[in-house]
Amino acid sequence: MAVLGNSNEPAHPNTLKEIELAAGALGVQVQPLDVLGPKDIETAFRAATKARADALVVLASPVLSDQRAKVANLALKSRLPAIYFRHEFVEAGGLMSYGTSFTDLSRRAATYVDKILKGTKPAELPVEQPKKFEFIVNLKTAKQIGLTIPPNVLVRADRVIK
Repeated sequence: MAVLGNSNEPAHPNTLKEIELAAGALGVQVQPLDVLGPKDIETAFRAATKARADALVVLASPVLSDQRAKVANLALKSRLPAIYFRHEFVEAGGLMSYGTSFTDLSRRAATYVDKILKGTKPAELPVEQPKKFEFIVNLKTAKQIGLTIPPNVLVRADRVIK
């Protein structure tokens, strides 16, 4: 399994470590691919192809977010089932995403702004973690790479792109 990420991102080492632990428990070999800039994307996909990766995980990174159409297109071209951290990748042709609902985060942020404007000191507000996550599947992409998504997976999706 290839893992596309940016080693300059603060969360990258811990995220990669957790992926490697989970993959090891499943007997899956992990191939970390470092994408520091847009020019590294094609090189990373060539390395994944050369190593005969069977799947791809794309980690959070501004570089990868900015180049999401290119990343999704190269995954499709490489016939790599890929999961992304943001729904925009799936809307750009990626296979699936699982991540925080930014709509929900924005809505919750507005309540913080409201409290601050009404006089609450920011230091008095609790730190919260995301509570709502979204799972999105692109069936068109699945068909293009010859992958059948089982019905029990599709019923768990928050949205299916046909």
